[in-house]
Amino acid sequence: MSNQKKRNFQIEAFKHRVVVDPKYADKTWKILEHAIHEIYNHNASGLSFEELYRNAYNMVLHKFGEKLYSGLVSTMTSHLKEISKSIDAAQGDSFLEELNRKWNDHNKALQMIRDILMYMDRTYIPSTHKTPVHELGLNLWRDNIIHSSKIQTRLLNTLLELVHRERTGEVIDRGLMRNIIKMLMDLGSSVYQEDFEKPFLEVSAEFYKGESQEFIVCCDCGEYLKKAEKRLNEEIERVTHYLDSKSEVRITNVVEKEMIANHMLRLVHMENSGLVNMLLDDKYEDLGRMYNLFRRVPNGLLTIREVMTSHLRETGKQVVTDPERLKDPVEFVQRLLDEKDKYDSIISLAFNNDKTFQNALNSSFEYFINLNARSPEFISLFVDDKLRKGLKGVSEEDVEVILDKVMMLFRYLQEKDVFEKYYKQHLAKRLLSGKTVSDDAERSLIVKLKTECGYQFTSKLEGMFTDMKTSQDTMQGFYASQPELGDGPTLVVQVLTTGSWPTQPIVTCNLPSEMSALCEKFRSYYLGTHTGRRLSWQTNMGTADIKATFGKGQKHELNVSTYQMCVLMLFNNADRLSYKEIEQATEIPASDLKRCLQSMACVKGKNVLRKEPMSKDIGEEDAFFVNDKFTSKFYKVKIGTVVAQKESEPEKQETRQRVEEDRKPQIEAAIVRIMKSRRVLDHNNIIAEVTKQLQSRFLANPTEIKKRIESLIERDFLERDSADRKLYRYLA
Repeated sequence: MSNQKKRNFQIEAFKHRVVVDPKYADKTWKILEHAIHEIYNHNASGLSFEELYRNAYNMVLHKFGEKLYSGLVSTMTSHLKEISKSIDAAQGDSFLEELNRKWNDHNKALQMIRDILMYMDRTYIPSTHKTPVHELGLNLWRDNIIHSSKIQTRLLNTLLELVHRERTGEVIDRGLMRNIIKMLMDLGSSVYQEDFEKPFLEVSAEFYKGESQEFIVCCDCGEYLKKAEKRLNEEIERVTHYLDSKSEVRITNVVEKEMIANHMLRLVHMENSGLVNMLLDDKYEDLGRMYNLFRRVPNGLLTIREVMTSHLRETGKQVVTDPERLKDPVEFVQRLLDEKDKYDSIISLAFNNDKTFQNALNSSFEYFINLNARSPEFISLFVDDKLRKGLKGVSEEDVEVILDKVMMLFRYLQEKDVFEKYYKQHLAKRLLSGKTVSDDAERSLIVKLKTECGYQFTSKLEGMFTDMKTSQDTMQGFYASQPELGDGPTLVVQVLTTGSWPTQPIVTCNLPSEMSALCEKFRSYYLGTHTGRRLSWQTNMGTADIKATFGKGQKHELNVSTYQMCVLMLFNNADRLSYKEIEQATEIPASDLKRCLQSMACVKGKNVLRKEPMSKDIGEEDAFFVNDKFTSKFYKVKIGTVVAQKESEPEKQETRQRVEEDRKPQIEAAIVRIMKSRRVLDHNNIIAEVTKQLQSRFLANPTEIKKRIESLIERDFLERDSADRKLYRYLA
């Protein structure tokens, strides 16, 4: 066994060669060619697709794929040339219908041919990098039908003509249009774009250019915008019905450019109907339409915003600088609030609450409110008017709305400290005269101011309320300790902490003896219960109720100021008094005395005194009597003091001076804070930093900052750099 040789076995291929009939390929192709003809001639029902598939399969298998493929190309081409002739022969409206019908036939035929030649599609075509059957069918349709010299231009003109007819109000067959456009899209995006979309956009641009020029001449702005909006919506609708969705951006761009962008400035400034007229007449619908159309084009909203801002600044400037309007501060502020409400409504209803428009509105208001140096005073007077009488019977929610509006104007003020000065004075008068409508409303506004400006801003205002409460308790204690005072005159004292209330000059005045004795008792009581305090009487801020009996026995209770009480009480002991005698007896300052006599002798219905000679002004030679003929239908008569609601020029100067004085320590504190953290800083940067730090209270004047720096250098807080005079160093 071991010496036997090992044998290697080898299996060889079967030697029998299959001989193919040389005419096999031609015969088989003839069968397939006949089938393709039958399919195109709508006789496919008699064909055996299984047999045809096998024939095509065998041809590919026996390496006749090239013959099969080239035969397919030539057969389809010859059929399409025939189809092209029949489409071209169609007349008028039947042209597109014939094209659509033949396209549908071609697609069905292509589907059957692809099924028969599926094996070639899967094996031969990928390996030889030829075009697949379905795609080939589309390309041949494109080259022989769509791009045939006779059909190409005719097709484009027919489609554009139909679009034009639809634009001019005719009804067209949208279904047919959709099918034809879809055919172009199926043939490839480049076919749709080159053979239809580009010329369509060019013709549309021409159409809208002409139409917009026609409209701009004959329509006002509102009408023009309606037409532009209608056209835009029509084009968007056209895209959804029969164009490629990608065309929407392109065609809307054409409409926007031709109808809006090219006429933007003319529309906005159109006489009697442009943007300014829409704003004046509150045309929310037109404004909303303008906003929605202009936002679609470059710089559209910027154009609206700039025109609105310049109009707003111009009208605002007229409001705040018109001397007529400045006569009534309450009316002045109400006008500003109405203007703000108006534009808030426009921005919310027409401009989609656009933040950029809101910012433009705010900057415009800030600009023109600060053109009038008296705006802080007027806003405080407006609050004063509302809290004295304007809010009577108004619900809490409405009070909050009004206070919020006031706060909004307050935010625009650059000189918030000036407002604070006036507000403090007005609040003091309201509290002392008991004229405030609602303590809750007063406190609510203080809370808002505190939130806006911090504790420093309102601490003194809160102190004023505390004093009022403490004074009530003090008076209860005083009367409890003095039971014997029940019968005589009644005294109500408000004890005010000097730092919290606006500083008033202490004016002496001779009180009637009954009152001065009572005041002395109160002083003893108060100083007995509080150590280390000093009381000084502010008679110029007080009021009194006195009972009076006139000529025929008619009795009235007069509500008067303390000064008026001092004058009237003199007439208990004299029938006639000259101005000089009154002045000597009361020692009231001349300006106050004249005002107080004027209000009692010259105001109709309040003239409890008569004077000789009768005139509107008080002279030093005048004489006064009790007016025995005084009558009033009311038992209680309030006799006001003739006083200007707004400050007089000297008072204004004085307030301004006080504000400037109060600013000095604030500027110095800011400089020290900055220098402490920076150590070394140049002049311009200090100015910028100080202005920035203080802008929530007031706009610091660079000249004043420079003076404060000099003052701090003198007091050794800072020093100048020896090398660079514009550089400052902090001295710890």
